[in-house]
Amino acid sequence: MARVYNFNAGPAVLPLEVLEEAREQLVDYKCSGMSLMESSHRGKEYDAVHAEVIANYRKLLNLSDDYAICLVAGGASLQFAMVPLNLLTEGQTADYTNSGAWASKAVKEAQLVGKVNIAANTGKDIPTKVPAAGDLKLTKGAAYVHITSNETISGAQWKEFPKTESPLVADMSSDILSRPFDINQFGLVYAGAQKNLGPSGLALVVIRKELAERAPAKLNTMLKYKTYIEENSLYNTPPCFSIYIMMLVSRWMLKTGLENLYRRNRDKAAKIYAAIDKGGFYRGTSAPGCRSDMNITFRLPSEALEEQFVKEASKLGMKGLKGHRSVGGIRASIYNAFPPEGVDALVSFMAEFEKKNG
Repeated sequence: MARVYNFNAGPAVLPLEVLEEAREQLVDYKCSGMSLMESSHRGKEYDAVHAEVIANYRKLLNLSDDYAICLVAGGASLQFAMVPLNLLTEGQTADYTNSGAWASKAVKEAQLVGKVNIAANTGKDIPTKVPAAGDLKLTKGAAYVHITSNETISGAQWKEFPKTESPLVADMSSDILSRPFDINQFGLVYAGAQKNLGPSGLALVVIRKELAERAPAKLNTMLKYKTYIEENSLYNTPPCFSIYIMMLVSRWMLKTGLENLYRRNRDKAAKIYAAIDKGGFYRGTSAPGCRSDMNITFRLPSEALEEQFVKEASKLGMKGLKGHRSVGGIRASIYNAFPPEGVDALVSFMAEFEKKNG
């Protein structure tokens, strides 16, 4: 079996040892005589998985008892609606920063629920960037302040989170646990799993328990965070196998260490940015102070060369480098599990491609 270097933005690369262990246990999970995908979500095999997932992510995020972890199907896109449905009570305003495509989608969903103030808008800025913390025009007494910590499409990332009086809410789908951060600064954090945590279709939600009490009494049961907290994310049958993979990934992160992952992620990104900045052939698309460590975006002198770049890289086993369809260009997504040797291969190819076509 030949593994390629997977630069896809999501679903994205998973640690090889996670895939190998899942393969080993796929047909007969821990001598139970059945796959975990066939097992009852109330059975002892799955119960142990569920408990470990929550315990491991509490440890990785250094959570106090003030916070609860919820495992919610639907990915981050459902959270765009669940956040305002639970937290934006009648008569209040929610502050949102619009930093790009994903933040814009969060804004649109919130506007369907209640009043939204755009505290800052850099969504169409070129080079791409996130707002400066000091430039936010916040509403006094806002229900919450929402940011998107890393814009997967544009490659712009918050390097320092704003300090706010109202609860800070963050979509951290594409950079959660790629670096240390203080969870106590946030009221709620959510992340689609398919980039740094596991397979697609699932979101990790971390919420201050007191915020869950805000939900309107008539809000549907499965849309209330309070339901997930009270039922330990087992009100209905959860996506058990996806949660199992999240457990294996959490073990891998604990073994590797968050500080080690952060250093490795910075080093990987720095190598690619150095290759981009070396001459005039490649052009980075995000502002230097906002450059993402997870999604490196750049352009070549022409779209024809970009198409050629993607094709030639693919033949060499580097897949998923085509930029998002809405913006074009090149995008190298190098999440936690992406191997450093894959970055070295890309940097070497970039130098050779420029030599031939520059």
